[in-house]
Amino acid sequence: MSLSETDAAGTAAAAHAKHRPQAAPGPLDGDPALIGVPTFVVGSIALGLTLVGYLPAQAAGAPVAIILAATALGQLIAAVWAAALGQSAVAAIFGVFTGFWLSYAVLVLGLIHGWFGITAGAATRTQGLFLISWLVTIVLLTVSTLRLPAAFTVLFTLIDLALALVLCATLNGSSGLRTLGGYAVFAFVAVGFYLFLHVTSLATGGRGLPLGRPAVGG
Repeated sequence: MSLSETDAAGTAAAAHAKHRPQAAPGPLDGDPALIGVPTFVVGSIALGLTLVGYLPAQAAGAPVAIILAATALGQLIAAVWAAALGQSAVAAIFGVFTGFWLSYAVLVLGLIHGWFGITAGAATRTQGLFLISWLVTIVLLTVSTLRLPAAFTVLFTLIDLALALVLCATLNGSSGLRTLGGYAVFAFVAVGFYLFLHVTSLATGGRGLPLGRPAVGG
């Protein structure tokens, strides 16, 4: 092969390489619920055990370690992951619960250590303010789940029920209602278990579990 032929072949190869389609980087993938659901469940179990009286009243801060280091962090990671995937609704849900669990931990620690200058006489109303604010917000989220499979609406409805029971227990000093609130927490924990089995089944090549028809548009 002559020098000119070699140059021509090299030029042709370079031109071909220039116009060859470049491999696109792989898209972001995965399911944020694989982190979001179990971390939500573990914090809820700790909260439920506290509400049903597993711990003495003096140990109200005991679940905060789990709630801060596992649940709130897990919700935040899931929210960021979902946002990166463009899953706006999922990111919103996990983001809202990041706020719930973080604010719960800050409230408990603040009341225990007197961070906010809240007197003992105002502690009950302070907890009521927290519960009312979050109950209204979670009810709004519940309404937004009506176009989702029924399992999600059931989950949020049980969360609403738990918040309402704990609110009534707090404002009325009722240990019975507080215990019922704990049982409501365990009820939505059970739904969380089911949803986690669903997402792990899908993630490992399975078909997923039945989640029910949406209440609206199903």
